[in-house]
Amino acid sequence: MRARTWWAAVAAGLMVGAWPFVAPGGGQASSAAAAAPQTAYQMPFMCGQNWRGTTRSGHSPSTLSIDWNRTADKGMPVVSSAAGTVITAQKTDKGGYGKFVLIDHGNKERTRYAHLASVTVVAGQAVEQSDLLGTVGSTGNSSGDHLHYEQIASGKVVQPYFAGVKFTFNTNKVSTNCVEVPLAADWYGYGKSRITIYRRATKSEFLIYSPGKDPAVRRYGTASDDPLVGDWDGDGTVNVGVYTPATSTFTSYVYKQGTTKITFGKIGDKPVAGDWDGDGKDEVGVWTPSTGEFRLRAANGAVTSIKLGDSNDLPVAGDWDGDGKDDVGVFDRRSATFTLRKVDNEGMVWLGQVQHGAANSMPVTGDWEADGRTDLGVWVQATAEFNLRNGGPAPTNARRSVKTIFGLNRG
Repeated sequence: MRARTWWAAVAAGLMVGAWPFVAPGGGQASSAAAAAPQTAYQMPFMCGQNWRGTTRSGHSPSTLSIDWNRTADKGMPVVSSAAGTVITAQKTDKGGYGKFVLIDHGNKERTRYAHLASVTVVAGQAVEQSDLLGTVGSTGNSSGDHLHYEQIASGKVVQPYFAGVKFTFNTNKVSTNCVEVPLAADWYGYGKSRITIYRRATKSEFLIYSPGKDPAVRRYGTASDDPLVGDWDGDGTVNVGVYTPATSTFTSYVYKQGTTKITFGKIGDKPVAGDWDGDGKDEVGVWTPSTGEFRLRAANGAVTSIKLGDSNDLPVAGDWDGDGKDDVGVFDRRSATFTLRKVDNEGMVWLGQVQHGAANSMPVTGDWEADGRTDLGVWVQATAEFNLRNGGPAPTNARRSVKTIFGLNRG
């Protein structure tokens, strides 16, 4: 299929415009250098997990490095302590660190995650707090499975802090790396999406916004799951679901019908859901950041592959033109730009771009006006503000945004 860079909906108003590596053995810091970092670090593990952090005399490159362990930790997910940019993603087992990831968080502050069994990011990739980086292993100069972790300032390993508190070595600690996730869904079958927050906890919650009222709550999933919603049974209302990154398993629930599980994708993939064929039922899919590839699964198990986006993006899905079928898109976190893809009745592929929100926002899509078309929005983590962009036939310069504070901010 040929691809064009604009489509009719864009013409009608959718378009808005168009540190060096620190080698092992170098850069040690004295224990006196214990000033709190500017970066708001969290533990490098999923929300609610309990890990023991140790060090020892002669620990290279510094006794301020942490070795993390827990029972049966081989292959467990390792996630980013804070937002930043991947500087190094060493995917081959060589050197003392073996397979490792180095992330720049700005302000001359970095984190390193070493001896990994697998690495799921690439150099240059923008990551958010709690994004998956790889899995626990025993590569490099390691005598057993564990995560070697460093907080680095101006090229030196420094005293680690988590959630603003100085870490005490040789103790157990529970991760509070619990990032909320913005969503939107037609929960009640009225055709209009409501903004929603997925709050990670031992028993996670979907919190559904209602002006002037307490949010409705639907409990589903665990602290380590990613949220996913869809009309799984085709009755016109959205149901809950989650994706478990560690096992690449989609789990969905429909009232009076029970739970369905589908294993699909691989470690590092991002989940999506949509009505890919227009039959009224949503199906699942994944997007791989390292390759920019969507893999959309049909009800019969057939898979469609689509190349779109790169490692700086996040995936989105929606019915951009109101034809009853969902298509895909990506959101570039650096430029706050959506790139949306659709296929017309003749099989022609069209791409359009929409700039909305600010850099480092998180994308959210939904039908804000109940007109059958999916609209765009963003959620700003620092302020917990949704900024929803109205669609419809109005010209570009007449479009307006609706802003709502909902969720917990990270500021």
